[in-house]
Amino acid sequence: MKKLFVAILAAGLMAACSSEPSKPTTAETPQAKAPEAITGSSAFYKCYASARLWAGDVQPYRAESQPTTDSKGRDGKAEEWRVGFVSPSQHATRPYTWANGDISHGVDDTYSVSNSSTQVFNVQSLKADTDKAFAVAQQHGGDKLLEKEPGTLVFYVLDWNRRKNELLWHVIYGTSRDTAKLRVAVNASTGEFSRLEE
Repeated sequence: MKKLFVAILAAGLMAACSSEPSKPTTAETPQAKAPEAITGSSAFYKCYASARLWAGDVQPYRAESQPTTDSKGRDGKAEEWRVGFVSPSQHATRPYTWANGDISHGVDDTYSVSNSSTQVFNVQSLKADTDKAFAVAQQHGGDKLLEKEPGTLVFYVLDWNRRKNELLWHVIYGTSRDTAKLRVAVNASTGEFSRLEE
């Protein structure tokens, strides 16, 4: 009886060690998300909702798109946006990034009311989106520039202009603010042309 048990056990082990290849699992591997481009206001409000979890008194001071060769910034859309927030109660700033549907935040930094680069603005001032700002910029030289140089990247910066007391979308044609081929300021509250920037 004992020999019979050992023989059955050995046969079972040999069957388990079969050289038959394993069958593929039926579960599919998750597909990478296709790049998604959205407007500045859409990204801004998504980041704002996340920032409010960090601090209830958050105030924005800047938003900007990150131009890429895949998403050239046309129609006011970009695949990546960065938004800076201030928490006066925590004396800190924190950057948030929206990229391809995901939101992450960077490292906190010290906040000073006297710092002109972190001039906060009221969220309710933002009424005009980047698609409108792009359309206005196109009417003020952007269309001619893109006709001549269709590969030109376009990116957007939102900030408060202390001197003029207005919230502006800066529509920038080029890879940086300093070397831009054209910069058009559009009022982010009204959507109206403000000025060409030198």
